[in-house]
Amino acid sequence: MLNVTYGTTPANPAKRTPNVCLLPAAVGLISLSLMTGQAQAQDQTVEERLATLEAKLAEVEPKASGLEGFSFNTYARSGLLLNGDLQSAPGGPYLTPAGSVGGAVGRLGNEPDTYLEAILNYKQVAENGTKSHYRLMIADSTTSSNDWTAGDGALNVRQAYVEFSNLASFSGIFDDAAIWAGKRFDRDLNFDIHWLDSDIVFLGGLGAGVYDVTFSDSLKSNFSLYGRSFLEFPSDIQDQDITADTDNLILTANNYFGNVQWLINGMKAQENDLRVVGGVTEAAETGLHTMLAYHGDSFFGISDGSFKAAIIHGTGLGAETKNIGADGDLHEDAVSTRVAVYGTTYLSETWRFAPAILAETSEDRYIKGDEYQWLTFNARVAQELSANFEMQYEASWQTMDLTTLGYQSRNSVDGDYSRFTVAPTFKPQVGGFWNRPEIRVFASYSTWDDELETYASGDALGVDSDFESSQWTFGTQMEIWF
Repeated sequence: MLNVTYGTTPANPAKRTPNVCLLPAAVGLISLSLMTGQAQAQDQTVEERLATLEAKLAEVEPKASGLEGFSFNTYARSGLLLNGDLQSAPGGPYLTPAGSVGGAVGRLGNEPDTYLEAILNYKQVAENGTKSHYRLMIADSTTSSNDWTAGDGALNVRQAYVEFSNLASFSGIFDDAAIWAGKRFDRDLNFDIHWLDSDIVFLGGLGAGVYDVTFSDSLKSNFSLYGRSFLEFPSDIQDQDITADTDNLILTANNYFGNVQWLINGMKAQENDLRVVGGVTEAAETGLHTMLAYHGDSFFGISDGSFKAAIIHGTGLGAETKNIGADGDLHEDAVSTRVAVYGTTYLSETWRFAPAILAETSEDRYIKGDEYQWLTFNARVAQELSANFEMQYEASWQTMDLTTLGYQSRNSVDGDYSRFTVAPTFKPQVGGFWNRPEIRVFASYSTWDDELETYASGDALGVDSDFESSQWTFGTQMEIWF
């Protein structure tokens, strides 16, 4: 992680002053030193005078600390995706019909956007040892290739919160606890399958919580309350067509037993059951969501590496299994179950392998009697050829059976989608799946059943007659995080 850091004044760690503000004081010291020490300077060598000056500067310049100060982090990607006619092509991990309900496919050679996150952190330590952390995260996304995209970008503040830890007055099970409030992503809950650009679960919004409540050496828990807004939905109150809104409040308990994680969420959105979905007012007002996950420290016990596995189940408002509490259209009888598994390992000294499975089944999701079922297999393979160059390959296959009953004018479809990508990749240092930045060029071949093009007007597979049921796409992309 690259940190740009300002320090604290040693005499008072709770009081912070950026180094740049010390420049006038430093200049004054230099001037005073030159005037008052002129006689002595005549008897000093140049080296001695420089050493004296550096010593005086050291008295006014605070030293930076890794536990304090300002730091900057980022995630960003930007790429060009072209079809065989050298025109922009549709893309993205959610371009298939199953993508409308969270069914992602492989992202390598399949991203036409520029997306960035700028994360600003400011940390300080009070005189009593309590630590505070302020984070501001700004994100933007666009699919335009132009240099100026203010008109069609999506600039957004995604996080703005304060967290306190190592609190001097906390003891007992709260001795190691941290408290927070504001707008944020959950610190520990969110984890993803990177190669699908899909969270296994994601929890974020406005709220407050406490982390690291330690009941024993083998049990830690996090508790939080999040609020998410369902804005301006159509409703039917006493036969009057109006719009309304509500807040979905999510109470969560995230528990860790060693490598095992057990998550429980309960939610309530007052009067959301008045929402009109598919012409009827049967939207959910409450919901339950739970996940059981295992975070492995080997590749399924077979070789060195890592793996994660999770099974998620939700009802009512909890039937959106990935973005917890984010979908207000869910039917009161909605039931969903999701399974996610992925791992990383080296097959040899120069070959890396990362397979992934993501699948979900749901019933009565939006309209009583509907069914959404999809399954994705994905594999990313890389061959390290030199210190700065590797070949990356990715194969992705998805099958789906979506019975929509006309929800949002979508048609029922049943079919498969496949994609294969070859991507020569340059990077400062090869080794592992997490080394960035990368610069890639790629060629992808994708194919799908014709029936998938009838799912909805305007979707990626059916909107463009040039984007036919099998196609080559080409492009280039950079990706970075630190």
